[in-house]
Amino acid sequence: MAVNERDGIPQISVRAAQQRLAEPEGEPEPALIDVREIWEFEQGRAAGAVNIPLSQFRTRAGEVPRDRDVLFICHIGQRSQTAARFCRQLGVARVFNVEGGTEAWEQAKLPMER
Repeated sequence: MAVNERDGIPQISVRAAQQRLAEPEGEPEPALIDVREIWEFEQGRAAGAVNIPLSQFRTRAGEVPRDRDVLFICHIGQRSQTAARFCRQLGVARVFNVEGGTEAWEQAKLPMER
């Protein structure tokens, strides 16, 4: 999986993220965590995403798995970058930020849930 980095956090394209979710390559399937607020999440989300809003992240960070890759997504990639950095500080090693967020995911016509 080819990625670049921003502020020490690996960035992954929406297409690479979706491919990684569809084909876990013998490893546990990555977790896709949407950090948008509940009302945003309910309007539409990348298929398979779990919601942990950034506003609740400090109290719910323990829900982030440590045994697999964790792909963070938000609307355009800013809040997910913050969540990824926070988790890295907590010792979660395998974090990625989905570039362009849900907006890019939907524009790429990747699977959505509503």
